[in-house]
Amino acid sequence: MFLADTNIFLEILLGQDKKEECKRFLINNIGNLSITDFSLHSIGVILFRYNKEDIFQKFVKDVMPDIRLLSLPMELYKGVVNVRKNLNLDFDDAYQYNAAKYYGLQVVTMDKDFEKIKDVEILFL
Repeated sequence: MFLADTNIFLEILLGQDKKEECKRFLINNIGNLSITDFSLHSIGVILFRYNKEDIFQKFVKDVMPDIRLLSLPMELYKGVVNVRKNLNLDFDDAYQYNAAKYYGLQVVTMDKDFEKIKDVEILFL
């Protein structure tokens, strides 16, 4: 089971360089994918910033039904702060890390900051 990082989806939605590789990964792993609520909100914020509300709406309608949406339980937010202090990750990466650890998922990302993590499996695309 995979926790897809925000950048995997944005790569596709914004038509960036590695979009085909990201698409392939998602298609090949349908049924084994999760996304955090934080990632979903971040995707919305970014797409709205670029006036791409229609793409966000299509994403929610077409993609989200096939992906498990996860939230980090409130009592685990202390762990987000600890990861920030110990690994010097920003909030979104610390949130993703804690969610992956809590749910026992492998993180799929293109973010090199995840190279610091040794106790959660990371797959770099």
